[in-house]
Amino acid sequence: MSAGAIIVWELLGTAALILLGNGVVANHVLRKTNGNNGGMLFINFGWAFAVFTGASIAAPSGAHLNPAVTLGLAIADKTPWADVPFYFIGQFAGAIIGAMLCWATYKLQFDDHPEPENTLGIFSTGPQIPNVAWNLVTEIIGTFVLVAWILLSPTYAAGDGGTPNFGNSALGYAGVSFVVLVIGTSLGGPTGYAINPARDLGPRIAYAFLMPIRNKANANWGYSWIPVVGPLVGGALAALLYLVVHNLT
Repeated sequence: MSAGAIIVWELLGTAALILLGNGVVANHVLRKTNGNNGGMLFINFGWAFAVFTGASIAAPSGAHLNPAVTLGLAIADKTPWADVPFYFIGQFAGAIIGAMLCWATYKLQFDDHPEPENTLGIFSTGPQIPNVAWNLVTEIIGTFVLVAWILLSPTYAAGDGGTPNFGNSALGYAGVSFVVLVIGTSLGGPTGYAINPARDLGPRIAYAFLMPIRNKANANWGYSWIPVVGPLVGGALAALLYLVVHNLT
């Protein structure tokens, strides 16, 4: 696949992911919406099906949507290293576009919201208890689970007697959506489970520099590196585990 095609498909898929993922949080947080105070499970399910939607759109490029996934696949020798920058470009550009589309969808609600200083969390994550080391560990673990599942999950194989064994491939992109759902419900409490550098940094950039939200908060740049570095480390560790296991079989 050409570099341009990778960028376009990843941009479209990531934009859909962020539009819908940020959108469900906006629906929960902002007043005068039909989903106000929908709760944590409301958000978890919204993000999970946002992954399904974005991945389905980006299927032609492999539907990475996530620099940590791209890095893990490259380390595992499943994505050419030469393609990695083009995946990253599409993912970060798509995340910024998706965040802006979310803001445009809820523009009237943002204008009406009585606490504009508390709107960063609609677009980017933050810790409930700030602690650099342990916040980083949380993001590493969550992303490790995601990328390890992608690499180690059983796919189609011919079974005994020619009976097909479809493994998780029969689920299509719903499978990874279920994994994101359980990561959110089980591991998302401490830091909001960014588990994706583009998902966090792209909207953070859009919030800081592009969104005309009156009296908005700062973008919390001091924390912003954790949901970038943590997921990249988690994805790399999952890939290393895959290589070890693969070499044993």
